[in-house]
Amino acid sequence: MAQKPSIPKGTRDFGPLEMAKRNYIFDTIRSVYSLYGFRPIETPAMENLSTLMGKYGEEGDKLLYRILNSGEFRQGTSVDDFQNKSAAALAAAFCEKGLRYDLTVPFARFVVQHRDELQLPFKRYQIQPVWRADRPQKGRYREFYQCDADIVGSDSLLNETELMMIVDEVFARLGIRVCIKINNRKILTGIAEVIGAPEKIVEITVAIDKMDKIGLDKVNDELRQNGLGEEAINALQPVIALQGTNKEKLATMRQVLAASEVGLKGCDEVEQVLNALEETDLRNVIELDLTLARGLNYYTGCIFEVKALDAQMGSITGGGRYDNLTGIFGMPGLSGVGISFGADRIYDVLEQLNLYPEAAQSGARLMFCNFGTKEAQCCLRYARAARAAGIATEVYPDSVKMKKQMTFANAHRIPFVALVGENEMAEGRLTLKNMATGEQQLLTIDEAIAIINEA
Repeated sequence: MAQKPSIPKGTRDFGPLEMAKRNYIFDTIRSVYSLYGFRPIETPAMENLSTLMGKYGEEGDKLLYRILNSGEFRQGTSVDDFQNKSAAALAAAFCEKGLRYDLTVPFARFVVQHRDELQLPFKRYQIQPVWRADRPQKGRYREFYQCDADIVGSDSLLNETELMMIVDEVFARLGIRVCIKINNRKILTGIAEVIGAPEKIVEITVAIDKMDKIGLDKVNDELRQNGLGEEAINALQPVIALQGTNKEKLATMRQVLAASEVGLKGCDEVEQVLNALEETDLRNVIELDLTLARGLNYYTGCIFEVKALDAQMGSITGGGRYDNLTGIFGMPGLSGVGISFGADRIYDVLEQLNLYPEAAQSGARLMFCNFGTKEAQCCLRYARAARAAGIATEVYPDSVKMKKQMTFANAHRIPFVALVGENEMAEGRLTLKNMATGEQQLLTIDEAIAIINEA
């Protein structure tokens, strides 16, 4: 007996119902991005490893999927290399390309490569899959979609403000209550300065960014393991545990960071964004969270993270300002800021909270039953009229028992079924059945279209 096929761990198949739900998410995000003037692009699934390596920190580099060179990939290596070189060194010799880890670094490469064609500031959105060699667990997959929007070529904090408005609008449309968390890497840099450990900024940010996952004691243990002294760790505690309103937190941080010019600049930037958002009537909460660090090394200014309030799930959106990401590709000084919606996690949140609208879970809205060849020909004409009116319609292909056809309609959540038999054909009408109520009406095709469009 042939072995049943399978797919790699951390990946998933999506059937028609799942795809209808996913497309509901993608279409919602895409429509809001377009509403704010962002334009779509796509980049290849694979990039040169030289493009990807060194952009995500040491932990990120370990999670890159490498693609084995085609042909004789061992050319230039010896038996001694296999015995003495590390797996990482061999991978570097055998692999020149890798699957993209996110959409931001490929976007930076895109901007530099196409700089002569772009009008700055350039606003783009991109909805494509990314890959990470991570350990699969709930809400974390090895292949998943990101839905990014970025603006490059502008230093204005108005961009951060509008991105938060986009986040608020998307989740309001999806019906998910969220908390939008904001911080600033300059504030974190200032904190590292005032506690006397400026050289440990990366270790500090990576550790405190895990606060929600591992708790304060384990964060402190990780800081010790990374060489941070007890005095510095003690000085960090009041900052991590800071409570109060956003204004109260900022006032306290201004006192703590009085000796740090870069830290105070971070406070100014956060305050400007928060003040601007006060005038926009956000429907969701925005909170200054000083433990928010986002481990990716390229952020330089405001950083964002979004968490659902009514579901157990990690971050479902994140992003921030990266002032010189394009500099690594030979185009220094170009500022950018962006956000990324985690579509797969949003899918799971909507599933947990049962928030998918009925329309997002069905394909056709009208199905014509099949009573035979002549009746099917009439149904095809009616179906064409319904489709011309924007109603997704299908004609059951086989003339089989009515029970089987109705079972099919129910299984596919088709809300209306049309019956066209000899009597209906003689009168130039059809019998329209509402599958939810069981009500049946004898109607012309135009009358049926009107009723379906009003439902």
